[in-house]
Amino acid sequence: MQRSGSGWFETFLNSHINISSNGEIFSVPKRRENVSTILNTMDKVYNLDWFTSASKNECNAAVGFKWMLNQGLMENHKEIVEYFQHRRVSVIFLFRRNLLRRMVSVLANSFDKDTKPLNGTHKSHTHSSLEAEILAKYRPRINTTSLIPELRRAEETSAKAIEYFKNTHHIVLYYEDLDKNRTKLKEVQEFLRVPYRDLYSHQVKIHTAPLSEQIENWNEVQKTLEGTPYQSFLLSD
Repeated sequence: MQRSGSGWFETFLNSHINISSNGEIFSVPKRRENVSTILNTMDKVYNLDWFTSASKNECNAAVGFKWMLNQGLMENHKEIVEYFQHRRVSVIFLFRRNLLRRMVSVLANSFDKDTKPLNGTHKSHTHSSLEAEILAKYRPRINTTSLIPELRRAEETSAKAIEYFKNTHHIVLYYEDLDKNRTKLKEVQEFLRVPYRDLYSHQVKIHTAPLSEQIENWNEVQKTLEGTPYQSFLLSD
């Protein structure tokens, strides 16, 4: 899902000399118009006919892309699972446990698209502490009426995705685990069967403060989630 750390995670992958992850290729609607266009697009990637800044001149041991769940993946999952099994595609699921933090990131990113506080430029990801500090100043107001239904929907979508692709060669990762324990990156390399390397990213985290300092109507949000299955989201990661 968007704002779950996938861009950050992909920079780690692409720092490996033998991995080429070609970004969010299905963000372009015409590439996901129907199952045929989806499969043709994937054929280009896996036949090594897709060239981006991530493409390596060295030996590619693993090549792939980033695919958001709302970009035709869920609607066409049966055909995609068959394709993955036939081409022996390895799937890495990356989710975020704290869906409230993800919501803050989604709203902040939407605000940045509209206002562009960084010299009139929209930046989904930052590469300096100064940029991160500027973007983190915005404190979104969360609609508490739709808060629980939205959290439930995100949770159900993640569970459904894992169920759909359970018979593929896959691994499930969580943003929080990667953030706290970089040895998880070693597990990823073992999963992809590539030589072990120290991976790195130049991206800088935007929202580092407690949620109470990042949400404008924090008290309302707190009252809404207390006593619910989502109460733990109020605490630190």
